[in-house]
Amino acid sequence: MESIEKVRKILLDKVYDSDSPREVLRSKELRGLYGLIKTLPVEERSSFGQKINGIKQEIEKAILEREEVLNTVSLPPIDITAPMDINAPQPELLPSDRGTIHPLSREIDRISDIFNRMGFVMEESREIDDQFHMFESLNFPKGHPARDDYDTFMTVETDKDGDRLIAPAHTSTMQNRVLVKYRDNLAKGEAIAAIVPDRVFRNEDLDARHEHTFYQVEGVYVAKGVNVGNLIATLQEFLQEYYGKKLYVRVNPFYFPFTEPSFEFALSCPFCEGKNPDCKVCSGEGWIELLGCGMIHPKVLEAADIDPNEYTGFAFGCGIDRLVMMKYGIEDVRHFESGRLDFLEQF
Repeated sequence: MESIEKVRKILLDKVYDSDSPREVLRSKELRGLYGLIKTLPVEERSSFGQKINGIKQEIEKAILEREEVLNTVSLPPIDITAPMDINAPQPELLPSDRGTIHPLSREIDRISDIFNRMGFVMEESREIDDQFHMFESLNFPKGHPARDDYDTFMTVETDKDGDRLIAPAHTSTMQNRVLVKYRDNLAKGEAIAAIVPDRVFRNEDLDARHEHTFYQVEGVYVAKGVNVGNLIATLQEFLQEYYGKKLYVRVNPFYFPFTEPSFEFALSCPFCEGKNPDCKVCSGEGWIELLGCGMIHPKVLEAADIDPNEYTGFAFGCGIDRLVMMKYGIEDVRHFESGRLDFLEQF
């Protein structure tokens, strides 16, 4: 028994001092105790073996505690925003040009700044939403054929009504929420004016012009006496500020369930102005179909408890990726999500 207690203390000390505590289970001291069993009288072997097994269990517990200590590293906090030369023998803080802001992030900031100066607030969208906000609140009733045009990603999870949740295919999924959130503005004589720049998802075949994950900016404006002229003027002012030059615009009739009347909005090519038949942006036509827009449908206003007989408004949705591609002459939309440093470092 004295030998067992002596070995027990030696082994526990080894565990608490070791950086590889599991090696203690293979130590000569523990093997020596097991070797003693065969030297004892038969009637003593069982109790002696139980004692050894008890010590082994105690050591295994001590090993787990020591491993937990070894795996818990205590380091001083690091300011991850501080530039640092990671290749220096003793890393030192210094100005760094290693990182760049992603072009989409930078341009979303610019777009938001322009609209903010025009009186619009910014709201964030969601990456998972319900079908009410994606469709029903936008005048897409269940069974409406236009719902199929969006090639929507559906999840296996459902909402309280049993409808499958979705990955939003447009930032218009936030339109009802925006109208409800700022509805009280109208009673105070103020307009509802908001944009929603965020990520959307569609089940697209990938090519140079199509991605399954991309960015849109949704715009909503509601007040008394709002008309199509306000819509065109707002978009023209935004685009001229964004591209930094005078632009001409035109609208063509179109159809969207959530606007009436609806339009496709085109602008004069900001690069060749229709003078270069070999222009890669407009193909020499001089016009670029850029976005969808229109006057908010009365049913969409009613879904937000806004009286369409008293208030009118407009909405528009534009692909941010396309705006940026046109601005910088980027030929392939897939570059944005590729993680290619030779592309990203240009910005």
